[in-house]
Amino acid sequence: MGAVFLDLVGSKKGHRIMVQIQSTWFPVIDRNPQTFVDIYTAKESDFQAVTHTVYRSRSHPSYLELSVVP
Repeated sequence: MGAVFLDLVGSKKGHRIMVQIQSTWFPVIDRNPQTFVDIYTAKESDFQAVTHTVYRSRSHPSYLELSVVP
């Protein structure tokens, strides 16, 4: 994943930001069956729940950097 820039013009003091890690943009984009099945022909049984893991180590750290400008 690369850099993501957000325009927070409408944010005010006390507002919160949520970070969500997911493999699909449902409901904006069609659901992802997680089984490499065509989404247009997928049956309900083709859909599987998944678990996302954020790997980190001393040599490969994961981080979220938030720069706050007053």
